[in-house]
Amino acid sequence: MGPGAGGGGGGKGWLWGLGGAVVASAVWAGALFATGAFDGNEAEADLAGYRYTTNLCGSTDSQAIEDSGYQQKDESGSSSNPQHSSSENPALDSMTCNIDFEPTGAGSSDYSSVWLYTTASLHKKTDPGPEFEAEYRAYEDQKTSTYSYEVSPVKGLGEEAYVVKQESKSSTSNTGAYVILAVRDGWMTYQSTWSEYVSTSSSASAKTPEEATEMLRKSAKATLEKMKG
Repeated sequence: MGPGAGGGGGGKGWLWGLGGAVVASAVWAGALFATGAFDGNEAEADLAGYRYTTNLCGSTDSQAIEDSGYQQKDESGSSSNPQHSSSENPALDSMTCNIDFEPTGAGSSDYSSVWLYTTASLHKKTDPGPEFEAEYRAYEDQKTSTYSYEVSPVKGLGEEAYVVKQESKSSTSNTGAYVILAVRDGWMTYQSTWSEYVSTSSSASAKTPEEATEMLRKSAKATLEKMKG
């Protein structure tokens, strides 16, 4: 074959390759336009109907806790109970509520520290789903000479939920429980924490981690319904 014939064959091959590249580029560009990659659009936040509120305490349901023998503690002076805070932002809305409780009928000589701390976040730019379980499973690696943590899934709350129970390695009688309940529903995340300490000389008895978990589960179910209202 002469130089011209060889060059002609090579030229046609190059043109066919170029044509294939153009078609592939057109398909790729069409996919980017279809997914909004060129115009900067991001995935729309799935807030599952939850709404931002400046006072999360107004939505926090404590009926299950009151039914279990607790009442909100009366605060004197400049302190207030419950306490709440909130922050609204284009990327993330955050809400908190802290309520101090005491055993119903506790005497003046009884010492107890009981509180329910609740947080809720509306993630408007980033899906919290892929990291949610890992965030709470990390407690399983936190061990001290005094405490360890057990993490278990909870059914019937949001898309996924987990309970974290602090377990004491001490053989002494139960003086309190520390339990975290976390829920994710769409791009909304919720956490309620029960922390209780009752002195051994108190006439009141502390809840077990299992009892505290059930209180938190009932409270969360009612609270999340109110947050959609």
